[in-house]
Amino acid sequence: MELVLALGIGALTGTGIWLVLRPRTYQVILGLSFLSYAVNLFIFGMGRLSIDQAPIQEAGRFASLLQYDDPLPQALVLTAIVIGFAMTALFLVVLLASRGLSGTDHVDGKEPDE
Repeated sequence: MELVLALGIGALTGTGIWLVLRPRTYQVILGLSFLSYAVNLFIFGMGRLSIDQAPIQEAGRFASLLQYDDPLPQALVLTAIVIGFAMTALFLVVLLASRGLSGTDHVDGKEPDE
């Protein structure tokens, strides 16, 4: 399970960095989205990776702090998803305005042959 999570985080991070370094603004926005997904998976993995475990308390045992899941990573990921969605919508609006003003979707505002 940990290997699959690490490979997924690595693949999302690599893809995100590669897309952020591209010259088109839409590719940069997709790269930032992939990087935010990788960070969300990393934060979510900091909680607890266990399969077929009771989420709150195991039956027949005394309650202790070792038997509870940490709710903080889950709350952080939910907050990051909402903020990431809002930032992506804002970036798309800025992309459309920039393309309307400059006539191109390159990051620096110039076509490569200029």
